Amino acid sequence: MSTTQSERLRGLLEPLVAARDLDLEEIEVTPAGKSRVLRIVVDSDEGVQLDECAELSREASTVLDDTDAMGGAPYTLEVSSPGADRPLTEPRHYRRAVGRLIKVRLHEGGDLVARIIALDETGLDLEVPGVKGRKPTARRVAFEEIAKARVELEFNPKSARAAQHEAPRDEKNAQQDEKIDENKEEA
Repeated sequence: MSTTQSERLRGLLEPLVAARDLDLEEIEVTPAGKSRVLRIVVDSDEGVQLDECAELSREASTVLDDTDAMGGAPYTLEVSSPGADRPLTEPRHYRRAVGRLIKVRLHEGGDLVARIIALDETGLDLEVPGVKGRKPTARRVAFEEIAKARVELEFNPKSARAAQHEAPRDEKNAQQDEKIDENKEEA
């Protein structure tokens, strides 16, 4: 897609996206046989619902059909939210990933897998999971140190976080829990 076409499409689509309180993350035109595919990726702090994508697709289609921004060749329009594997490149991407596990490649080499605890204008506060029964450790990473980052997919993130913070069980703890449960039943 030429810079001129990209700028023109952005100029046409950004007001539609902004009117829905969404961020226009990406516009991509790719060949598909004798046709093309126009992909519009949108996001927000609250996420994007399927209905919003469908409504935005109808509006964008109308605007694009009323202009020659896509030229005369046929095209397919796709409107979606970013996939889980999209790179984290903007502060808003990191903000939307607070509480999630990410994989970070640092400019100085090495990869780091950690959970975003907080962020500010200069970087991230991370919790690096403990290894072999050790407690998680805190680490600060400045945005300028990050070469690239992505959210790591977790199949059961709630139980993974709970397991990290759960005190080790021993016989004494189990007996105390039983006494608490007995006292609750008697009350």
